[in-house]
Amino acid sequence: MGGKRLLHRNLLILAMMAGFLAVTLDPAFAQRRNLSLIRDTEIENTIRVYTAPIFKAAGLDPTVVRIHLVNDSSLNAFVANGQRIFIHTGLLMRAKQPDEVIGVLAHEAGHITGGHLARFGDGIADAQNASLLAILLGIPAAVVSGRADVAAAALSLGSQVGQRNFLSYTRANEQAADQAAVNFLDSAGISSRGLLAFMELLTQEEAIFTETPNPYTRTHPLSRDRVVFIENHLKSSPVAKNRLDQTYFKLHERMQAKLRGFLLPPDQTYRLYPETDRSIPARYARTIAMMQDSETANAVEMIDALIADYPEDPFFIELKGDILRDGGRLDEAAAPYRQALEILPWSALIRRSLAQTLIELNAPDYDDEAEEHLRDALRYEPWMSSAWRLLATIYGRRGDFGNTALAQAEEAINQGRKDAALAHAKRAIDLLPNGSSGWLRAQDIEVQAQRKKDG
Repeated sequence: MGGKRLLHRNLLILAMMAGFLAVTLDPAFAQRRNLSLIRDTEIENTIRVYTAPIFKAAGLDPTVVRIHLVNDSSLNAFVANGQRIFIHTGLLMRAKQPDEVIGVLAHEAGHITGGHLARFGDGIADAQNASLLAILLGIPAAVVSGRADVAAAALSLGSQVGQRNFLSYTRANEQAADQAAVNFLDSAGISSRGLLAFMELLTQEEAIFTETPNPYTRTHPLSRDRVVFIENHLKSSPVAKNRLDQTYFKLHERMQAKLRGFLLPPDQTYRLYPETDRSIPARYARTIAMMQDSETANAVEMIDALIADYPEDPFFIELKGDILRDGGRLDEAAAPYRQALEILPWSALIRRSLAQTLIELNAPDYDDEAEEHLRDALRYEPWMSSAWRLLATIYGRRGDFGNTALAQAEEAINQGRKDAALAHAKRAIDLLPNGSSGWLRAQDIEVQAQRKKDG
């Protein structure tokens, strides 16, 4: 009887594990809970430049595919939650050349065009079916014998069969994405040597962290196998010897300098970019490190020198606003942001920074301008939660509690906080005039939040 009770308990555990597998492998679940996302206009613009020829070759609409920067030091990028590419800052900082990043982005575009995310659930279902079949084949012997070890063996066999089936499915997707990537790169006139260099870097990482790699228990093909595939492709590629324009390299160096300045400890940045290095990226990185080190006066002096040399560079001007705001000199910070917007009027992030600065000045005379910038920012990026939160602050100051509740509902629904979105939307419906545009929008959010709760 003890063996049969153990068998029954193990079968219950199996049923729970099947549901757990579907949750933990859901990319949206990981996005909501485990990722630290960062935003920067210049870096995002650099990635758009990188992806433009790839998306054109792949037939992807660049206005639909969204790029997210993940603050993580590992070498990784992935597709999740529809047409969204997530790329780790560790990859961007360690890639020696821009074509390595472009190669990775081409691979991720291959996942999108291959519909791999849409069929992700099918792979899980097939793995679970295989597990169940293996277990069912072992159950009769376990029941007849009443032995717990036979039941455990059936469970172990089912788990191994399901895992290998699922990982085989994902390996096939990775291989297909590699094939798509080299095709996109060829069509764009970009050599696959960058993708090859990145795969070789992955192979080195593999040698360090994996003593006995098992190709049957990996979510990706072994990097060595992928290296061989790209090497063979390059032998026949008509663009194998093509070189990128120098503009790509300049963008890459600035992107890395900016990431290192913001994400590394200042002393490490100073070692990477010593004072003897007078290049633009080095001066840029040291300026940011000074800001991070609360050396506001020195940082302002450094950025002023860069602006004097490059007076039309919007990102140097934006950084001056950041330095002044970070140093508590809010009354001086607004002017650089306004100047940067004259060059980049479409930058939602700079508009939000300016609006936040104006709000923090705590002078009602600035609220109208701040609202205008936030409204413009939301025209470009209606999903920007922080802009909705700032709008709620402005409406709250005015005593406009209906629009305050509506802005809070917008923020909550964009953050996936269903209960909060529902509560704020209901309050907005109660406070806003019946039939007004805000009242109608609050009803839309209420329905959307309720569907997400019910779903």
